[in-house]
Amino acid sequence: MRPRTFELVRYRDPSGVSGTGVVAEGCEFSDGSVALRWCGDNPATAVWPNLHSVLAVHGHHGATEVRWIEPQQAARPHPAADIDHLFDELHEIRPPASIADPSTGSHARGWAGARHLR
Repeated sequence: MRPRTFELVRYRDPSGVSGTGVVAEGCEFSDGSVALRWCGDNPATAVWPNLHSVLAVHGHHGATEVRWIEPQQAARPHPAADIDHLFDELHEIRPPASIADPSTGSHARGWAGARHLR
């Protein structure tokens, strides 16, 4: 899972400090921890162990909700699990037809054919 971003949207401001509307921007990381950046005249950034903790303190009993910017993505399989299909037909690996380089006649390819090594 990749980190995904959200906004804290406040519909009522019981404290009278943050106002209403989008009051903070945040990012939830793949391990569940959250970085939160407050908007407004006194911006601040805080790191939380999870989104539940953020809402427990700043949710004001339902006056604030999370608005996700991106949907949660499904977990991708580990790359090694699909190693047989790593290359598709656009990246087909073909062995060379011969060792000789067709542009130079009989010179070998690679280091053996490098002119500066002769």
